[in-house]
Formats: sequence, structure tokens, C-alpha cells
Amino acid sequence: MTGSLGGRIAKSKAAKKQREFVRHAIVTLVLGSFNKVSIKPIFFHKVNRRRDEDNAVGSLKSAYDGIVDSGLIKDDSPEYMIRENPEFRIDKQIPRVELRITILE
Repeated sequence: MTGSLGGRIAKSKAAKKQREFVRHAIVTLVLGSFNKVSIKPIFFHKVNRRRDEDNAVGSLKSAYDGIVDSGLIKDDSPEYMIRENPEFRIDKQIPRVELRITILE
């Protein structure tokens, strides 16, 4: 294994926090349950520079799990969730990630 134990623990805690945040956000909206959705991730960064799309997509795993945990869809497999390519934008004041969810079925 690479990396320190402390680093892996911190990453695990951050992933759990992200997963719970997304689950709570969706449950709060009371959207219901659907058969299929499309997810469009939009990353807003402070600085305009080249971004690694693969790393960005990988950082969303716990968010996708939170969507499933919320009951919005049954599973995060392609049968239930279409994952669109990420988009990168600049917002110097409020860097963030938005997940645009489109109900398909």
C-alpha cells in the first residue's frame, strides 16, 4: 500500500462525510424514487488550469453512493444511473461541485 495510514484514514472520513452530505441533501428535497437518472457533475474551481477528468470522476464515488443511500435510485449501475462527463468552470468566490440530476424514468 502507498501513502500513510493517517492519509488513508482522512480520505476515508472525507468520503463518508461526502456520502452522507449528498444523501441528506436528496432526502431533504423529498424527490421520491426513480428508475433511471442522469448525473452531470460540474466542478467550479478558483483557478483556471488543466484538470484531470479521470481524477474528478473518481472523486465522485462517495457522492454517487449517497444518491443510492437516499433512495433516489436502486443502484449506481448504468441500468439506473447515467454518468455524464464532468464539466469544469471557474468561480473564484465559491469553488464547489454541483451534481445536476435529470430524471429519465
